[in-house]
Amino acid sequence: MTKRKTLLKSAVWGRSILIACALILCAGAARAGTHKLSHDLENRKASDRVDIIVQFKQAPTSKQHKRVLHAGGRLRHELRRLNLSSYDQVPASVLAELLADPGVLHISGDHKIHMSSTSPDTALDYHNETMNTAAGWAQGLNGAGVGVAVLDSGIASVDDLTAGHVIYAQDFVGDNGGSPADVFGHGTHVAGIIAGNGADSTGPSDTYTFKGIAPGVNLINFRVLDNAGNGKDSDAIAAIDTAIQLKDTYNIRVISLSLGRGVFESYTTDPLDQAVERAWQAGIVVVVSAGNEGRNSSAGTGGYGTITVPGNDPYVITVGAMNTLGTPDRTDDIPTTYTSRGPSLIDQIVKPDIVAPGNLIVSLYKPGETLSHEYPGNAIPLSLYQSGGGTGTSSSYFVLSGTSMAAPMVSGAAALMLQQNPAMTPDQVKARLMLTAYKNLVPFSSITDPTSGITYNLQSDVFTVGAGYLDVQAALNNTDLAPANVGAALSPYATVDSDGNVVMVMGSQYVQSNGMVWGTGMVWGTGMVWGTGMVWGTDTNGDSLVFAPPNLAGEGMVWGTSSTVADGMVWGTGMVWGTGTTASEVSKVGDPK
Repeated sequence: MTKRKTLLKSAVWGRSILIACALILCAGAARAGTHKLSHDLENRKASDRVDIIVQFKQAPTSKQHKRVLHAGGRLRHELRRLNLSSYDQVPASVLAELLADPGVLHISGDHKIHMSSTSPDTALDYHNETMNTAAGWAQGLNGAGVGVAVLDSGIASVDDLTAGHVIYAQDFVGDNGGSPADVFGHGTHVAGIIAGNGADSTGPSDTYTFKGIAPGVNLINFRVLDNAGNGKDSDAIAAIDTAIQLKDTYNIRVISLSLGRGVFESYTTDPLDQAVERAWQAGIVVVVSAGNEGRNSSAGTGGYGTITVPGNDPYVITVGAMNTLGTPDRTDDIPTTYTSRGPSLIDQIVKPDIVAPGNLIVSLYKPGETLSHEYPGNAIPLSLYQSGGGTGTSSSYFVLSGTSMAAPMVSGAAALMLQQNPAMTPDQVKARLMLTAYKNLVPFSSITDPTSGITYNLQSDVFTVGAGYLDVQAALNNTDLAPANVGAALSPYATVDSDGNVVMVMGSQYVQSNGMVWGTGMVWGTGMVWGTGMVWGTDTNGDSLVFAPPNLAGEGMVWGTSSTVADGMVWGTGMVWGTGTTASEVSKVGDPK
């Protein structure tokens, strides 16, 4: 069994600062999934009660169910088409018996999933301007006919989302009497970013219209988060499976997931990761928020290595959050302090894939929802978008921040692309979005949290912004199509080669210098996925650079090969570090503008 060893250092603001550790993992074990039990379930006391997902070789039998039920566990979901079942409150003493069953392939925890958003302030966010969305509308594109499945806390009935917007709805949680309506408020906000038609801000006294990216799409409302914004892996898996089954009925081409949780095992065995892969392979573009753990440096990594599940899966499009700074000019935009950064835990997948506006985003809400009670100051002033609006607040528009807001930006853009060319595959959509992303980003910036007084130093490296900033106009104007025989546009993983240089690897190929390499060596396109500021190899200081403008050698993110690094952190073999095991709220106010 081979081992890949990577040491992570960062030289920020011209000064080498050791921020981490070692990425030491057994590539075989991490990728092959040789263990039948996820590491977070190991060493549990026999009396512990655990929620689990069991993957079987064949559809589970009543005898296999009884083994759990007779011990006091409860069946939550039986997905026979997937040979999978989830159980609540199972005594850990039963795990050994399940593992001994030759019909059991793998047992994972049925983890809690959470929304990936924070909160407020009052200013225009100009996300449509920074992404050049109006260029798509000018071409007559609005996502018409494309089905977008939103897996979230439901969708409320509001003016900007007419009855025709939501063509199918289903509840997977059960705490709201089976209703798929949004009591919490998160899903309505996400749906508005994708499909809001601006009805309540289009009138003679309105000075600005709040409009979604693709206001003509058909929304499929899958409620997987409860009245507090929480859910379970198995609920999301059941919804994803339903989306696959209903794909042709409602032309579901995009799934938008603004939720996540910590990494407990390799994506190759994680059941939620495997679910999003099935959707991708069924021809559905899956867009996932990166998570909001960028301020989490409990492991000394400066927020790196905090991508949440299922954003750690190499198939999906993982989206980080940018701050527009309250201007329509994208050249001053910077990463948010809280956006989760790669590489992913255990598998070292290079994430996010792309970034989009996610800070202080104005979208839809319904007064009375949980979030409107928790954050009454998030309702925007009428004066912000109405002449003579007075001092009142809007009953339609609300501010939230987070990668939850960035992901639906990309979902809407994907819908426009698929309306323009319905034959595009998920891989072609992902590749073109990354290829055309705006790459001339501010390399270094800082921002101070007004509440804590903490100043965060930021850099637009590959593990923070991926391939760059979503540019809707560029994506729609580009005609490059990745050849169908290239295979999946898998996000690469990071490693150190035999010369000590950090490289991104996809299969047996290195992604370096010119062009885009995916699959087994097929190079296509004339641009660089990760831009012209990517430096590979060794600089004059002897440091191996992953990202830095050529004239700032030594100031980028540096991965070295020194064996003298102290306080190394072991990633892999199931070690879950820090507090990044949930996609928790970062702050109550997004980053300041």
